[in-house]
Amino acid sequence: MTTQYDRFTPPEASAPAPVPEPDAQHAAPRPPFARRVWRGRPEDPAWARPAFLGLLAATFLLYLWNLGANGYSNSFYAAAVQAGSKSWKAFFFGSLDAGNAITVDKPSAFLWPMELSVRIFGLNTWALLLPEVLMGVGAVAVVYAAVRRRFSPASGLIAGAVLALTPVAALMFRFDNPDAMLALLMSLACYFVVRAVEDGRTKWLVWAGVAIGFAFLAKTLQAFLILPPLALVYAVCGPTPLRRRLGQLALATGALVVSGGWWVAVVELWPASSRPYIGGSQNNSFLELTFGYNGLGRLSGDETGSVGGGGRGGPGGGGAWGTTGWDRMFGDEVGSQVSWLLPAALILLVAGLWATRKLKRTSVTRASFLVWGGSLLITMVVFSYMAGIFHQYYTVALTPYLGAVTGMGAGLLWERRKETWAALVLAAASVAGGAWGYVLLNRTSDYLPWLKWLVLVGALVAALGLVFVARLGRPLALGAAGLGLAAALAGPTAYTLSTVNSAHTGSIPTAGPAGASMMGFGGRRGGFAAFGEGMTGPGGNRQGAPGANGQGAPNGGGFPGGGGMPGQNGNGKGNGGGFPGGGMPGQNGNGSSKSQRGNGGFPGGFSMGERGGMGGGMGGLLDGAKVSAKAKKLLESDADAYTWVAASIGSQNAASYQLATGDPVMAIGGFNGTDPSPTLAQFKKYVADGKIHYFIAGGGMGGGMGGRGGEGRSSGSSSGISTWVEAHFTKVTVGSATFYDLTQPKES
Repeated sequence: MTTQYDRFTPPEASAPAPVPEPDAQHAAPRPPFARRVWRGRPEDPAWARPAFLGLLAATFLLYLWNLGANGYSNSFYAAAVQAGSKSWKAFFFGSLDAGNAITVDKPSAFLWPMELSVRIFGLNTWALLLPEVLMGVGAVAVVYAAVRRRFSPASGLIAGAVLALTPVAALMFRFDNPDAMLALLMSLACYFVVRAVEDGRTKWLVWAGVAIGFAFLAKTLQAFLILPPLALVYAVCGPTPLRRRLGQLALATGALVVSGGWWVAVVELWPASSRPYIGGSQNNSFLELTFGYNGLGRLSGDETGSVGGGGRGGPGGGGAWGTTGWDRMFGDEVGSQVSWLLPAALILLVAGLWATRKLKRTSVTRASFLVWGGSLLITMVVFSYMAGIFHQYYTVALTPYLGAVTGMGAGLLWERRKETWAALVLAAASVAGGAWGYVLLNRTSDYLPWLKWLVLVGALVAALGLVFVARLGRPLALGAAGLGLAAALAGPTAYTLSTVNSAHTGSIPTAGPAGASMMGFGGRRGGFAAFGEGMTGPGGNRQGAPGANGQGAPNGGGFPGGGGMPGQNGNGKGNGGGFPGGGMPGQNGNGSSKSQRGNGGFPGGFSMGERGGMGGGMGGLLDGAKVSAKAKKLLESDADAYTWVAASIGSQNAASYQLATGDPVMAIGGFNGTDPSPTLAQFKKYVADGKIHYFIAGGGMGGGMGGRGGEGRSSGSSSGISTWVEAHFTKVTVGSATFYDLTQPKES
């Protein structure tokens, strides 16, 4: 069977014979531009284009709603945006500060739209996050266009709505992480490949390569996850001869290498002494960062410089970043973020492939299922089994594929609804969507407790109607389909509305109401179980973990290795060895530890051990500090006389002070405080040259990763700098914050 979507005719064969141009006096007038935009294609139903524009407008308004509550979102990246808006060098390299001490731990392309916006409008929430909102609207438009071309306007609307209303999409298209740009560019890559299968033109594959190349410059190797299905689909289904197909794929690969590699080449060839240190690397190399911390280490869990290890990459495996296994996307930690329509989408994907199994090799309909479905499956599998750092918000990468598969499958089966098997599959998809929605809503039983029953009952009633859809009149059939769609989308819509109505900040945001999804170390719900409490959770509320040591005790350790964190609840005991390789600086075996509470995820801004000196606690690791007016005034004094008004261990703490003052603050050790930059010798030279005014006590975990045997000491740069500063410079206390004036040596 061949459908209207699967006929391939070479462009030259389909061109009509030339006809004499009509007399200009009798030519039909061209409709005004506004009317063409509103009406769309002449062959479309009159409602199609207005509905599409309405979907885009609704998505835009939804993502704009309460946007100001998110503040700077992830202050780590917001500080880099601020730096790039002041320094073109910081703009290019992705420096965390305008003094260009160290970069963020990603390539810089995802920062560029935000930095240009901030250059124009100044640093504020709207200038920072509006580009992300526009990327979300763009992703919805791309998915609609891709599905609409091969199926129907209604299918495209379903696809776009599923994408827009998935909670994690509403979270990340309003956040300053790289995932928004990644999702948009991956959507474009899939769209371009389907267009290439449609007409065999090389330009579409080249554009797909460009999209993936720039996606690499947003989030490195994650951009390459979908390369296997895209390349394989075109190699098998492309409408040109095999030799030409292989040549086209080679050109696309070249476009990918050029578009993604030019920046890498510049960074690697640039003299290291005149560029910022590559954050997240241990050898000041972007290639090392790409293939290590941000690449293969994410799969294996072997991430040098990371905060703890990964999970076991197999069924039931668990570790610092949650439970791995085939059901990870459906579990307590991730399910409510993205999986609402995942069971239904998988059913529709199988049905779509079955329905198109007998079509010709070049079938664009089947290729569409293979491109979008293959991208969905391979990304799911990698996310499910990756043993390294994994956060729930990564799953926004699934949302374009999820929306497209759902829209295509629903549209194809609806057209064949008079066939018994198609009606039964539609009913099964409705039941799957409603039943899984009930399960997810039941996990937060206090949130809209009545909704889960409406979802379940609505889905079952819709399924009953869809079973007999061939016998129903068109109005009743449309009613059954509409009820099934409404039941499937009710749960994610409620969670999306909760998401946009709440503030989300910090390094590990999650969507939905409070308690919906939090990842604990060891795979437990309720927050970062290894640290007890204090992480910004869904809804912007402070979420306490049910047990700091994974056993329900409030003061224990719980990081891989067993030992305690100093000052879990402000004055707890540190028992050494909690981190791989030994205790935190200042922990000193089982020395007493005092800790001020950071504003961010982990209690204990920094610790003062009995012998270990000033340590880098966990207060600023995942979120920054609150900067008082007095502290801001202190740092702003004579700010123009220094390259950096201050230095602090860890990027989040440094970012908070930089955003508050508008002046560069050096992040010692990068994000975790574990990067060997600057070295103690370099830092001493900066101080001697008068380039840094203050050292801020607290921040990230510092150099404690390098300690041995719970001694609380480390040869790492961060802890060495901390100890040297404490021993040689005058302490200045401003409220609860502690600074060291690097222009005022201690009196001997």
